[in-house]
Amino acid sequence: MYGGLQDKCRTLRLAETAKELPRLLREAELKGWTYHELVHEILTYELDCREQKNIERLMKWADFPEQKTFESYDIREQNALGEKNLNVLKELNWVGEFFTLILMGPTGVGKTHLSIALGIHAISNGHQVSFVSMTHLIYILKTRDHLRKSETRYKRIVDSDLIIIDDVMYMTYDPQEAHLFFQFIYDMYDHAAFILTSNKGPNEWGKFLGDPTLTTAILDRLLHRSEIITFGEETDSIRMKYRKTLFTEPSVQP
Repeated sequence: MYGGLQDKCRTLRLAETAKELPRLLREAELKGWTYHELVHEILTYELDCREQKNIERLMKWADFPEQKTFESYDIREQNALGEKNLNVLKELNWVGEFFTLILMGPTGVGKTHLSIALGIHAISNGHQVSFVSMTHLIYILKTRDHLRKSETRYKRIVDSDLIIIDDVMYMTYDPQEAHLFFQFIYDMYDHAAFILTSNKGPNEWGKFLGDPTLTTAILDRLLHRSEIITFGEETDSIRMKYRKTLFTEPSVQP
């Protein structure tokens, strides 16, 4: 009965509408929709389906190690962020301004959970996000010229609006790896926002990269627009004289 109309929908690349058209037309007859209401319902259905498919694709590309959302994030269990500053992060203005968030503290305090929750929230608001550990990022940078999988992953990372790098400076890197990391940060500066999680303060990163000059160049770019959020015990953080900040008050609240 509706086969001809469904074929026309498919020709127009309205695939989801083609599948649901019989149901939508029956509902229109039962509820007495006007032509305007019917067209509105059909187009809204197609757009909603496309948005959901886009989110599913972005979630796959993000490559999160697990699903962690704000629904399961108990802000009372940490002393790094108050409700007000968490809401600032949820607004996501800092993504478009290419800010760097450094989530710093010992293992198990919620750094990765918060980074993933922010990443999923960013995807739900239309941003492309990539999650990668620093160890795997270095591997991708070293192999992207001769491994198709690494090349594909690299392209998705550099096309992202938000790049989450987990476990930054977890281990010592050789000069080639340190240079590759610098080149990556250099290329992405002013092209993407970052979230970095680490159990080491930026003032310790030089020990892992082995080159103070290179470390300074990396930090100059990452910390130009940044917020350092300290979890767990109080830790000294780098204060840059001309650094722009995201919050209007200190990150840690009583």
